[in-house]
Amino acid sequence: MRGKDDEYDYLFKVVLIGDSGVGKSNLLSRFTRNEFNLESKSTIGVEFATRSIQVDNKTVKAQIWDTAGQERYRAITSAYYRGAVGALLVYDIAKYLTYENAERWLKELQDHADANIVIMLVGNKSDLRHLRAVPTDEARSFAEKNGLSFLETSALDSTNVETAFHNILSEIYRIVSQRQITGQAESEFGPSSTIEPIQVLPTQQEGRQAPCCQNI
Repeated sequence: MRGKDDEYDYLFKVVLIGDSGVGKSNLLSRFTRNEFNLESKSTIGVEFATRSIQVDNKTVKAQIWDTAGQERYRAITSAYYRGAVGALLVYDIAKYLTYENAERWLKELQDHADANIVIMLVGNKSDLRHLRAVPTDEARSFAEKNGLSFLETSALDSTNVETAFHNILSEIYRIVSQRQITGQAESEFGPSSTIEPIQVLPTQQEGRQAPCCQNI
């Protein structure tokens, strides 16, 4: 049966990237299911979940993809990034190395993703204030230098998780709707009318089987 979740005006694919252990999976589960798992294991392969929000009285459905940050899974990159119009580049505010590696992840995005992809730098685990290793101002400066939006979040206590996803989806929506107004040709960055309906798999299954990659 088709439910309300199948009714949407726009479908946007957003990917989560960053080192293993920075909390990507918990950001996904907090936003899509309002869940947090302290015993969360590293993601093996790919999974995705969906959630719809309202932007300017339009229903925007986000299909959010999460993959392991470990090097041995990087062979999936081209399929993973294909059709993505947004990316959350996540680091752990208590582990400076995960922030340093943001530059490498940014280069990977530039190499594999659409040139117009909207990117947000996310400093996760803001609840670990006493263990902070990455100054907020330093991360904000890095984001500004590279043309990224920036926010610190905590999947544990929900701080800014909604705001992060709403902000990036609203920004994507504004770009897409502006292109429609100006009559520019639709690219991969187009509205959902250019994307066939997808069969959303349960989050526990690997998203690589999802047919959406073939029709973008």
